[in-house]
Amino acid sequence: MKRIGIIAGSGALPIQIARDANHQGYEVFVIALEDIADKSIEDVSNKTFWINIGRIGKIIGTLKDNNIDKVIIAGKVQKTLLYKSRITPDLRAIKILFSLKERTDDAILNAFSNELKSEGIDIIETAAFSPNLITPEGILTKSHPLKEELKDIEFGWRIAKEIGRLDIGQTVVVKGGAVMAVEAIEGTDEAIIRGGKLGGEGTVVVKVSKPHQDMRLDVPTVGLNTIESMIEVRARVLAIEAGKTIIVDRERFIQTANAAGISVLGYRGD
Repeated sequence: MKRIGIIAGSGALPIQIARDANHQGYEVFVIALEDIADKSIEDVSNKTFWINIGRIGKIIGTLKDNNIDKVIIAGKVQKTLLYKSRITPDLRAIKILFSLKERTDDAILNAFSNELKSEGIDIIETAAFSPNLITPEGILTKSHPLKEELKDIEFGWRIAKEIGRLDIGQTVVVKGGAVMAVEAIEGTDEAIIRGGKLGGEGTVVVKVSKPHQDMRLDVPTVGLNTIESMIEVRARVLAIEAGKTIIVDRERFIQTANAAGISVLGYRGD
């Protein structure tokens, strides 16, 4: 039987990918990141190994011991972990971190990717087994954006693409042609809360890919938590990049958005 490895962060995305890979006849081996991954990942994997995110040598060794030469990286890993004691880095991780001139998302993920590659392990696209996760173009909800909200989407798109180019974040919250919040290390949901509190009811959230997005690494993702954060601050529109953004559990995601009167659209910026 063919084998695939999944390095699992938090949330439902690794679970959905593992399930889809199983349905396609793959034996799924999961490296579940300790204190991060959902324990239910064990229900959809053939074998699960719980490893601290800082133990790069152990992660690579486990993959090689199980003859895994292709992996998917899926799920959220809060970047704030780099500054907390929950990470116990091994020598290999320390070497990677000290080799970096910058600790941006791209720099860290590319260094990790290169480390795997040096051991004959390739990272493949996040949605390789789950093409239905990718956001289609067009309005996905019953509610449509208003004319002024469309202007905010266009404005927010330009800002979000620029912060993506600078590798700061992928999400902005805007209202009335002004930026309420820019996503940084705190992540999308907290940026929505912060921006929504400042902008009040009717804010617009725009989430995009980076200008040269690697569909293997840090693919922009939205899910129920995104919609719930928007509901909390009464944000009204979510524009996400069509073709380059993942929606987790799309059916429930759309149902929840419809119930809250939130407009969701897959947008290409043109």
